[in-house]
Amino acid sequence: MTKSFRFKVSSTSGKARAGLIHTRRGEIRTPAFMPVGTTATVKAMLPESVRETGADVLLGNTYHLMLRPTAERINMLGGLHSFMNWQGPILTDSGGFQVMSLADLRRITEKGVTFKSHIDGSSHELSPERSIEIQKLLGSDIVMTFDECAPFPATYEKTKSSMELSMRWALRSRDAFGDRPGYAIFGIQQGSIFKDQRRESAKALINIGFDGYAVGGLAVGEGQKAMLEVLDYAPEMLPSDKPRYLMGVGKPDDIVGAVKRGIDMMDCVLPSRSGRTGQAFTRRGVVNIKNARHRNDPRPLDEGCGCPACLNYSRAYLHHVFRAGEMISGMLLTWHNLHYFQELMAGMRMAIAQDSFGQFEADFHSLRVQGDVDPF
Repeated sequence: MTKSFRFKVSSTSGKARAGLIHTRRGEIRTPAFMPVGTTATVKAMLPESVRETGADVLLGNTYHLMLRPTAERINMLGGLHSFMNWQGPILTDSGGFQVMSLADLRRITEKGVTFKSHIDGSSHELSPERSIEIQKLLGSDIVMTFDECAPFPATYEKTKSSMELSMRWALRSRDAFGDRPGYAIFGIQQGSIFKDQRRESAKALINIGFDGYAVGGLAVGEGQKAMLEVLDYAPEMLPSDKPRYLMGVGKPDDIVGAVKRGIDMMDCVLPSRSGRTGQAFTRRGVVNIKNARHRNDPRPLDEGCGCPACLNYSRAYLHHVFRAGEMISGMLLTWHNLHYFQELMAGMRMAIAQDSFGQFEADFHSLRVQGDVDPF
């Protein structure tokens, strides 16, 4: 195993960057999309199948795994990699976003957050120190600081107070992480849509010192236009020699827009969640396989795709198994979606290496249509 964590940008095209993150469990090609394995599984997929789509790294979640089966149990059973049979790098979210989403079920203090489980109503506490402890028990290769993700919309005063609390928690998270050769910890920039707060947050994080930096507090309801306006400046506030991670994004056009603005890593539940609800992402846009127009269609979802769903099954079959409620529907559509997302990342990496990202972006948008995709 590689013993050191390091990142190198190999090529640029405008602000877009391509490079490699070296971890103790292998390389992560950037820009990278991380499939989400919230509860130690990417829903409807085997780990081997996820790897076949081209994924280098998975995301797990502190909040969900601390509730069940518990981090202590996973640690006793050999750690998260062994437990879920994924030997590549794993990044774990700190649990902050999930806890903040509980609204009336949680109470925030300087110490941390007290909350009630969404599973059984039991009471729990999550602090920066406990979040880092859980992520260490899981054996996460990339650990995230514990933060408060302010809701949108929120007042300037509320987001500033939240950002400042997150920066104090970031320092406590860094101290709790300690010196762990081969492992990494990322700080999370906050500040909502306010440029001065983003700058203040970035300076605080840089002063603490992290192995990578995330842009947090976006994709929480502000809309694509506002998100991209923040990304026009926020990534450049963070060190250029460290990975930049945009949390919880997203849709293919969000991903292309983020990479254009200097983001290196992203994650989202969208490919698997959409697969289970009958939506498939293609070069032309979204196919809603539940629609009757696909009932007699003998063609694949995307004739240019090499995933098992497109190579071996028709739209008519996928329509049938979705309507029949068969498990294979979610399996095939999720596999296709993850394959599509990884192909998108590979295409961007190649375009950046050739300094042709602008043309890639233009071609990407020219192909896409709104609504259920027309026959090719």
